Amino acid sequence: MSWDFFVPVCVGDLVKTGGINQYVVQDVVSPKQLPSHLNSFKAALRSQGPLCILEHFDTGYTVLQHCHKVDMSVKEDTLELLIQVVSGLSVSLPSLLLNASLSAPDRKEQLNAVKMSVFLLCKLTEILESDSYRQSIVTAPSKGSKKGKAAGEGLLQWDSERETVLQALTQLLQLDIRSLWSLSLVEEEFISCVTCCCYKLLENPTISHVKNKPTRDAIIHLLGVQVKKYNHLLGASVKVIQLLQHFEQLSSVCAQAVSVWSTEYGVKAIVGEVMREIGQKSSEELAREGSGVKAFSSFLSELGTLVPDTMIPNISVLLTHLEGESPSLRVAVCEVLGEVLVRVLSGDGLDESGRADRDRFMDTLQEHLHDTHSYVRARVLQVYTRIVNSKALPLNRYSEVMGLAVGRLMDKSINVVKSAIQLLAAFIAHNPYSCKLSSADLKKPLEKETDKLRELRERLQENAPVAVIKASELWAAMEPELLLTVRAELEPTGEREEDEAGEDDDDRATAVQIAQFLRVNKYRNAVRLCVRAYSLFPESEMFSSLSTLTPETLLDTLALLFKGPDQDTSEIREDLPSTPQKERAGDGGKEGVEESELKKQEMLLQYLKDTESFALQVERAIAVINTMLYWKTTSVVQEAVQFCVTVCEFSVANSLTGVRKMLPLVWSTDAAIKDAVVQAYRRLYLNPQGDNTRAKAQTLVDSLSELMVDASLGTIQCLEEIVQEFFGGGSSLQSTVVQVLWERFTGKRETSSLHRRAAVLLLGMAARAEREVVLSNLDTLCSVALGEKLTEDFLLARDSVITICNITDHVRQCKGAPFRLPQDNQLFTCLTQAIAEGVVMADPHWQSFMEQAVRLLYFLSESPDQLCSRLLQRCSRLLLDQIAEGGEMLANKDVSQLPGASQDPEEQGEQVPAVSCVSLAQLLSLCGCVAFWQVSHLERSVSTELRRRRGETEEREEKAKVPSRKAKQAANDSSVDEELGLMGASAEDTEAELIRKICETELLAEENLLCSFLPLLVRVCSSPGRYCHPQLTTAACLALSQYMMISPSVCEEHIRLLFTVLERSSLPVVRANAIIGLGDLTVRFPNILEPWTQNLYTRLSDDNPAVRQTAVTVLTQLVLKDVLKVKGQVSEVAVLLIDPQTHITSLALNFFNELASKDNAIYNLLPDIISRLSDPERAMNEEDFYTIMKQLFSYITKERQTESLVEKLCQRFRTAKTERQWCDLAVSLSLLSMCERGLKRLQECWDCYSDKLTETGVYQPLLSITAKLRRGAKPQLRVQVEEFEKRLTAVHTRGLENVESPEMETKRPEGAGTSQNTTRTPLPNRGRGGRPKRGQAKPSVSSCHDDSFVTPKPTRKSSKKAVITFSSDEEEDEEEEDAVMAESETPKVTTPIARTSRRARLRH
Repeated sequence: MSWDFFVPVCVGDLVKTGGINQYVVQDVVSPKQLPSHLNSFKAALRSQGPLCILEHFDTGYTVLQHCHKVDMSVKEDTLELLIQVVSGLSVSLPSLLLNASLSAPDRKEQLNAVKMSVFLLCKLTEILESDSYRQSIVTAPSKGSKKGKAAGEGLLQWDSERETVLQALTQLLQLDIRSLWSLSLVEEEFISCVTCCCYKLLENPTISHVKNKPTRDAIIHLLGVQVKKYNHLLGASVKVIQLLQHFEQLSSVCAQAVSVWSTEYGVKAIVGEVMREIGQKSSEELAREGSGVKAFSSFLSELGTLVPDTMIPNISVLLTHLEGESPSLRVAVCEVLGEVLVRVLSGDGLDESGRADRDRFMDTLQEHLHDTHSYVRARVLQVYTRIVNSKALPLNRYSEVMGLAVGRLMDKSINVVKSAIQLLAAFIAHNPYSCKLSSADLKKPLEKETDKLRELRERLQENAPVAVIKASELWAAMEPELLLTVRAELEPTGEREEDEAGEDDDDRATAVQIAQFLRVNKYRNAVRLCVRAYSLFPESEMFSSLSTLTPETLLDTLALLFKGPDQDTSEIREDLPSTPQKERAGDGGKEGVEESELKKQEMLLQYLKDTESFALQVERAIAVINTMLYWKTTSVVQEAVQFCVTVCEFSVANSLTGVRKMLPLVWSTDAAIKDAVVQAYRRLYLNPQGDNTRAKAQTLVDSLSELMVDASLGTIQCLEEIVQEFFGGGSSLQSTVVQVLWERFTGKRETSSLHRRAAVLLLGMAARAEREVVLSNLDTLCSVALGEKLTEDFLLARDSVITICNITDHVRQCKGAPFRLPQDNQLFTCLTQAIAEGVVMADPHWQSFMEQAVRLLYFLSESPDQLCSRLLQRCSRLLLDQIAEGGEMLANKDVSQLPGASQDPEEQGEQVPAVSCVSLAQLLSLCGCVAFWQVSHLERSVSTELRRRRGETEEREEKAKVPSRKAKQAANDSSVDEELGLMGASAEDTEAELIRKICETELLAEENLLCSFLPLLVRVCSSPGRYCHPQLTTAACLALSQYMMISPSVCEEHIRLLFTVLERSSLPVVRANAIIGLGDLTVRFPNILEPWTQNLYTRLSDDNPAVRQTAVTVLTQLVLKDVLKVKGQVSEVAVLLIDPQTHITSLALNFFNELASKDNAIYNLLPDIISRLSDPERAMNEEDFYTIMKQLFSYITKERQTESLVEKLCQRFRTAKTERQWCDLAVSLSLLSMCERGLKRLQECWDCYSDKLTETGVYQPLLSITAKLRRGAKPQLRVQVEEFEKRLTAVHTRGLENVESPEMETKRPEGAGTSQNTTRTPLPNRGRGGRPKRGQAKPSVSSCHDDSFVTPKPTRKSSKKAVITFSSDEEEDEEEEDAVMAESETPKVTTPIARTSRRARLRH
């Protein structure tokens, strides 16, 4: 073979005249001739094998040239032939490559065949891929047509062939075909031909879909062969970057490819190359690329999960992006760091370098918890959640990261808050400290271990050795001086003093004394005693060397006595005195043990401290997250619910608070929130763990009982919903749970009274789902809780009555005759007897029992009115008997004379005793309760029964009609329906009128027992000085309000008295009860109560927090239910936003949150609120005003409302007279969410406030408006803002008269220039002539035109304080007198009564 095939850059290059021995295509046939040539190609392939490509290359090339003209079948046939050629080469080449004797012509022939076949196959693959993509776009809209189906079939066939092509190329290239080239240098064009084909296939938009996974894997492996064997590493890294820049969907594909190349093919350098390419991207380049940044981020995150260990050596090149502007890249780098920390740099086996890297990466992540972008903060928190869940966070960082996570709960971003909650839940679930986290429980062990550690330290300190110098060192120091002393003592001159050494001492004692003299530097005494000792103990071995008395022998003897024998002496003499080192050597082992204990104790104490710190942070997080349970964001609430479940499972202190707080969410209108709460309670309480059914039921009952203990009424009502669902859901534990509850209630199992009450309440909840649970055991309930021992535990009796109420029709929707028990039932006998006996008792729980018992009588008895009538008579007799027992026989007196029994004894004489105030109060409470439930019985039960009976009668009449009537009725359908409708409405009106007539005329008729107690109630309420007992006054007030519910006439007659009690009672509980009663009366008789509305609002400023709380709760319900018309008095509710009691503040906030849901309600009220709060007589400080207004203006979100309020508030500057009022208006303007239209309106109203700008309190708020507008403003708006700011500053610094524009100077009249020191503000235009509105200042006599209106100077003090008034204030009177309790002054019209302030009354 004399020619070589060179892979062309362009397909068309092959038809051009090439170089020497270069192959050129000679025969390019027409498309019509291609089938015959392909047949020849097939025949040659069968006969010659894959080398036939050398002769039939032109046929394949012709298909490439005419790719847009030939049919798809021709392309498919060509593709099949080329696949066979490549596969044939893959089979034949291995043996040839192993043949060392392969000639050069044969090698060239095989090489040309490989190049030709691969070139044609790759180019044809690219063409088919392009056609496939084009067809998928064209046929997408018309997929239902035949043409679309045919095209779809072709597309599907190519999808299956694509994988075959890639496998054939992979098999060929995996062979060591590099030996076919000269010097094994494969030409770049050949590699590019294959890789370009692969990258072309990767550009398919659907390549990342699951269905294309085989194709995707084949491409990755083919490229892996190129990277490993054909030096395509740099090219692949560059191409990966290009693909990411242009095809965002390829991020996961590229990450998978790089991972495979680095792991399966061992080319780890590819990871570093790609990371360097991304790391070298500048911020400017990333800003230009747009979608490429997202692809880079996704790629890095995905790659970090696949090969984190391979990324560590080059991770420093990515850290530069942490300082860049792209948040997505910062997130990607942080996620890579997280994966590295979880999968590589975790555990205790890290070396020094690994720990340093881990700490550095941890510090980096912690820094980005405070990132400027919320997306980064949220994702970093999620990274930490993964680290904690994987237990890869070092113990010494738990407290720090935990604190940062708690801080993120205050973040403005919802996603950050959710991520922080998830992280905190992970901390608790995977904490290394304790399964039960409670700082209170840890306090005592911590104190105990702290004391123990202190004792250990003190003990060691006492036994600690003093810094001791070795005896040999001491001897060396004292030896020169001692030698001089020895020589001086041995000289014969001089008289020696006799030492006082006892002759009875032994040689050892003498040696010890000599050593002691040496230690205290008494050398002369030591020498003399040593010399004398020889004469005393000549046979002693210690002094035997002194037989020859010389300085040297004496010095050696002293040395032996002081420091003992030398260390190298084998025999230690036992008779020598012990040295300090010997004395302490025996204590060494003991000290070592104590030091070991000290270290253990220090570790234990540190563990307890860390546990306590962790528990405190968890409790702090719980307090914050519990407040999120009522956020408006559903996802945050769901996360908070899950967190509460987690902390409850780990027995964290105060965890039950959140579980109880989320219970009312079962009534949420959001199905997701309701389901989350139900699932949470099911997980905590309704899915118990146990070995058998009995144990599970016991655990379930224990859990629910603990939740019910000390639970409020609202909590119990919410829990009913969940327990009812459990008993109605068909659980296998139902029967066993009911059995355990009955055992607890009856006392078969020893339990506390609280758990007995919880058991009976849970039985009542079960009865709501299944009535027979209680109905079948009604006798047991009566005998246990309502029997002889009822008076011993009124609380258990009350809860039992509540349980029985759950079997009545009032808590379930039942059709048919109402379920009631006969009047002589044992239940009613027990109840009436208990109520009667309790009237003359002083049990504080009788009141709540009585209310529930009377309620049950009316719910379940056939004739409750007769039962209650006899009950009142019986109680009255008992009270009379009590009086008689006191010494005065009043048994023959009528019950109606009871008021006389409670009068002051001084008026009736000393012989008449006073009735017990507690008993009388309880009797009055019973009367009020009976009156209330009697009215409710008539309007609910009796009315419902009348309607039911009427319906049954009408139904029977319809069935009894003649069949012919049906035909006639069908003919006149519409008219008959109308008649029936009118008849039904008329019947209902008749029934309602009957009920009203009974309430009006019969309930308080003279023959009715209820009427007898009304004068007594009125007397007690109207004479608080005489009847001053708190319980009596409270009961009488509440009972009177219940009596007033009976009819409008009773309400009108005593409404003035009830408001008198509300205003003048000194007891907070009386005032609170009066508010509640008046709230009910407002709902029932709104027209009667409407003139007294102002008196209700007055209680919002009551001195007692409980009264204020009751008032705001009642008014909230009345306003939100549209019973009360919202007027300017709502400013009193606004004041409660700064109440010192946080729960009152939250109630006021809830009021405005709900009010904001009504259309424009707060917008319409804002002018009146500002007017009232700015009243100088109120004297509200600036900070409180700002706090209130900030909250109220947060509800103004519409631009049109903002624009209108800007104009209204600016106009108020004209009538404001004091500096403080100007400042309040300016502050209000600054709190608006100002927009471009608002700025325009502010500029238009310049004349209203420009003369006030010299005041700093006006200038600074208006200046803050410009600062807000400048943020993110468009260039045109920014220019306007800057001009307005300059204008404000100029007037503030120089005064309005010095900054007026030349245009205004020209328009000003000539005579106006004379008064230069007067600031003039034009009067506002009046829409109704010249008459001033009420509350506005009247113009002076000299004011005859607008220019003559002069605003007073700030320094001038007015003798009378001005009030900001608005046009909406016309409906209100300026000042009204107190509601004096005189008949002539009782309101007769619908004008609210307003009390003047104390300051105003004193002034008058």
